[in-house]
Amino acid sequence: MSGHSHWAGIKHKKAIVDAKRGKAFSKIAKLIISAARHGGPDPDANLRLKYAIEKARAANMPKDNIERAIKRGSGLEGGVEFVEILYEGYGPGGVGVLLEIVTDNRNRTAPEIRKLFEKRGGALATSGSVQYRFERKGSFALPAGPIEEDALLEIALEAGAEDVRRDGEEFLVTCDPAEFMAVKEVLQERLQKRGIELGSSEIGYLPKSPVLLEPDVARKLIALLEDLEEHDDVDNAYSDADFPPEVLGEPDK
Repeated sequence: MSGHSHWAGIKHKKAIVDAKRGKAFSKIAKLIISAARHGGPDPDANLRLKYAIEKARAANMPKDNIERAIKRGSGLEGGVEFVEILYEGYGPGGVGVLLEIVTDNRNRTAPEIRKLFEKRGGALATSGSVQYRFERKGSFALPAGPIEEDALLEIALEAGAEDVRRDGEEFLVTCDPAEFMAVKEVLQERLQKRGIELGSSEIGYLPKSPVLLEPDVARKLIALLEDLEEHDDVDNAYSDADFPPEVLGEPDK
């Protein structure tokens, strides 16, 4: 599943840039507001909020910003109401694309997202057309070099994870989304004892059967995914593509 690894790397680098200009903070604040509004302000009793706060801390979002977003979601401060929606579509080559959207205006967001798809040779799809190709999982990435797969599998299973697999130059550990925070805590503790840092971690959608694309199609898909993730209302973009080695080895533009 090299495609997952490549796109995760692109998103990680882009997240650093976005954080520098405050764009990532705005997106994460909307997640916190929505989570607090629907599940309450206590992260210990609200997994969605706990995950959103963890995401904020990973992006070095200031504590005051986090607390303000929780208050807004709890109705202690004024503000608009955000809703979370899953958009489905098709990218170049017919690959499936899933978008996690957080918006305060569906009527504005839908036509803007449709336009981005059409610009890159894709199209929005009806609900249920694409989602079945994916499964929602917690996932953790770490370099493949410092630890053997069997040793990592033993640690992961003891932590409550479901699976470990090689993903390019990384290992990908997956778990049930409900167990994400618990698994992450144990993984970090056990790996740090070996001097290994856990890489990217998220709750998101993984493709069940990735589709290997031709290089030209893969480049077009990457352009579409980058456009979509630039949109203020798109929290995450996923595809069921597997990118060919020629594209994986190209320098970032």
